[in-house]
Amino acid sequence: MTAVLFGCAATLSPTPAAAEDAASGPLKVAFVYVGPVGDHGWSYQHDLGRRAVEERFGGKVVTTMVENVSEGADAERVIEELAEAGNKLIFTTSFGFMNPTIKVAARHPEVMFEHATGYKRSPNVATYSARFYEGRTVVGLIAGKMTKSNIIGYIGSHPIPEVISGINAFTLALRKVNPKAEVRVVWVNAWYDPGKEAAAAKALLDQGADVICQHTDSPAPVQAAAERGAWSVGQSSDMTRFGPNSQLTSIVDEWDVYYISRVQAVLSGTWKPTDTWGGLKDKMLYLAPYNPALPKDVLELAEKARVDIMDGTLNPFAGPIIGQDGKEILPAGKTLSDADILRMNYYVEGVQGKLPR
Repeated sequence: MTAVLFGCAATLSPTPAAAEDAASGPLKVAFVYVGPVGDHGWSYQHDLGRRAVEERFGGKVVTTMVENVSEGADAERVIEELAEAGNKLIFTTSFGFMNPTIKVAARHPEVMFEHATGYKRSPNVATYSARFYEGRTVVGLIAGKMTKSNIIGYIGSHPIPEVISGINAFTLALRKVNPKAEVRVVWVNAWYDPGKEAAAAKALLDQGADVICQHTDSPAPVQAAAERGAWSVGQSSDMTRFGPNSQLTSIVDEWDVYYISRVQAVLSGTWKPTDTWGGLKDKMLYLAPYNPALPKDVLELAEKARVDIMDGTLNPFAGPIIGQDGKEILPAGKTLSDADILRMNYYVEGVQGKLPR
């Protein structure tokens, strides 16, 4: 059962059915999204997880979702309203919701909160994310083999470690198989803005990019690449339908298992403020079906890398790692720690342009 709130200006008003369920005592669970559930990307995938919770628990749980919530003060208002409305578990699903979540949690110790992609925890705030960079390693290898121009376009949302580590993992893998290839990044300073994303993709294509990657949420870059006969890599969900002949693959987020397990923990009284960072092995992300046009050797290369990452024989951030300035960041035989990855604030060799500060 779902109470759906459209837009960040929405106020909470449970439907009669939701009120009836509340009277009989179902667990009320809320989800806060930075974009629309129709973005075909990040928020869409989280909402699939919410729906999986409803399907798994039936009448034991009633869920609410609020979409299009701006990061910052408005997020705090929305999260506060959800807590006051009796939700006992609230998932806030964007990096910029971190401080608002912490503030509201301090005022509502009786409510359990889960924040996606952040690092601040408290007795009633857990954190969770996926190792998106693992998928970037696999697609970096594919892009290195498939490019003809040796120019890869990459559309970034916000210059935070999560996004920067993805760019760097992609570039390291790319240049292992194609040392001549380079990555050009355009930052749109938004998670979901189809207009800006499309404009960024077109600008990169005009510069000669023949592969377009993204860490933004709409399918606009995939569509722009398809229109120009370039390859693309989808983000968060399988975007094949937006570029059926040109998408190489998508890095797909998988939240169903995590959300079900955390709701179950609340129901069973075992919930704790954990910090979860899962990858390919944990099935928190996976790769969509590869484009049938991939040559056999490229397909085998990608699959070997995916399997090797899962079994631990391939570390995306194994040395040597050289910075954009040509200086060694990490020697051969060493690997970056999780702490190093989570505070990454530099480009590796092969990325063009300056990193915004």
